[in-house]
Amino acid sequence: MLGIEQFLKYLRLERNYSDQTIVSYREDLELFLLFFKKKDVQLSWETIDADVVRDWVEYMMDKGNSATSVNRRLSALRSFYRYALKRKLIERNPIYNVKGPKRQKTLPQFLKEAEMDKLIDPDMWTDDYNNVLARTIIITFYSTGIRLSELVSLEDKDINAFTNELKVTGKRDKQRIIPFGAELAETLELYKQKRDEEVDRMEKGLFLNKKGKRVSNAYVRKLVKENLARVSTLKKKSPHVLRHTFATAMLNAEAGLGSVKELLGHESISTTEVYTHTTFEQLKKVYKDAHPRA
Repeated sequence: MLGIEQFLKYLRLERNYSDQTIVSYREDLELFLLFFKKKDVQLSWETIDADVVRDWVEYMMDKGNSATSVNRRLSALRSFYRYALKRKLIERNPIYNVKGPKRQKTLPQFLKEAEMDKLIDPDMWTDDYNNVLARTIIITFYSTGIRLSELVSLEDKDINAFTNELKVTGKRDKQRIIPFGAELAETLELYKQKRDEEVDRMEKGLFLNKKGKRVSNAYVRKLVKENLARVSTLKKKSPHVLRHTFATAMLNAEAGLGSVKELLGHESISTTEVYTHTTFEQLKKVYKDAHPRA
């Protein structure tokens, strides 16, 4: 007879699953057991069919469970029935053709133009070294759209002050050249002057802390989070938000999708296309706010 306990014993002894994973599997399977017994007390693990499983999916979604949560529970059920089929405890797998709900793609979060203008306004900052460093890092993210790891690995030699170009080493050591404007050029020059006057260089990095060492990923995340909180109520306040802000600003200014792909260093155009959904959502909001019949 098919049951939860023998399956969990198999996971523990033969598959060497962790205690926490086994607890999760138990909870998921017991939830389903409770569901189908409420539906019909005569039902058993051996007699349920795909319709019962689909009803469970619908029930969970109606209760407000996320697609991720529902798919995790279905995964536990799939493992359970694969085990049962392999042991010949059932003749057919009732979950074989059941598909879980699609995960809703979350649109990239980004700062509005007015928020960025406020954030990088010189009046928002003092001339203290840490403030100059923070403002320069934020403007670099916003002006180039580079990743956190790419920014941290920058060195002075990667900046071409004559052509206003930045050489970036991205994923899998692929290099790309990113042009930048006068604002970032001026900001970088002022930062480097300040750095060379006040910091004893210990490493080659472009962005150094006051001890002369290259800034770390954690340091930059903290710096960005603290400063985005000054102008934005977004839940997420990370360097990636500034990368999203760069991409969205470029597309809103009618930059081509292919050009933005190259600037961001994406392997596939489909990765860049998510930003077109963001700009479309903006257009819908503008339409709703402006059109008298919206």
